[in-house]
Amino acid sequence: MTSPMEELTFVFARLKGLLLTDSKASEAVEDLAEAVKKSVPGSLGAGVSLIDDQGRKRSTGYTDDVVAAADELQYELGQGPCLTAWAAESTVQIDDVRTDDRWPLWREAVADLPLRSTLSIALVHDRRSIGALKVYSPLPSAFSAQDRKQLVLLASPAATLLGTAQPDTAPAAASKALQHALATRDLIHTARGVLMERHGLDADTAMRRMLTEAASTKTDLKAVALSVINGTAGSSH
Repeated sequence: MTSPMEELTFVFARLKGLLLTDSKASEAVEDLAEAVKKSVPGSLGAGVSLIDDQGRKRSTGYTDDVVAAADELQYELGQGPCLTAWAAESTVQIDDVRTDDRWPLWREAVADLPLRSTLSIALVHDRRSIGALKVYSPLPSAFSAQDRKQLVLLASPAATLLGTAQPDTAPAAASKALQHALATRDLIHTARGVLMERHGLDADTAMRRMLTEAASTKTDLKAVALSVINGTAGSSH
């Protein structure tokens, strides 16, 4: 029986050998989603999304309809854990969708789905976010610190291979929701730089500080970023 890591090695080798046309890119991210699901024990569903610099989806791969539905709602609404992970170039964890207030529109939209906890991480290549990996579970608090570590380890080589092989595609109009997400990402980067300069923080610490502020004040990351830039955030601690 093939182990999860052996399967990932096979998938990465396959990705490396492909000149990814649109159809092959779709195949590759689907294979990667399956491998991610198997490598994170608490996961009952996984997905991979590639997003270009204009906020347009290039390719997506999912292991389950629930993952596809939950992700599509994020793109429609312009908010959710996967989009935040992509925009903030960070790891975003939800222990219980029913009690997490960071994305109220998305939380309401997925209320009827068998979804309770999620773990999303940005795919960062050449200092830019090209998409996200995500795992979902119908159980609350399904993902551990070890699962987070595992997903981080998977994301780095996946981002490198997918980032260097992404094809050029015909321009397509970005949805208003994704345009909003892209603007939010730029705003978050600006706020992160402000915190780094203001408090002598590194990039990761500044990002964690904003995420903590968002969770403690039950607001979204964009609002926190605006308050940092305006000098009104409670982020001096």
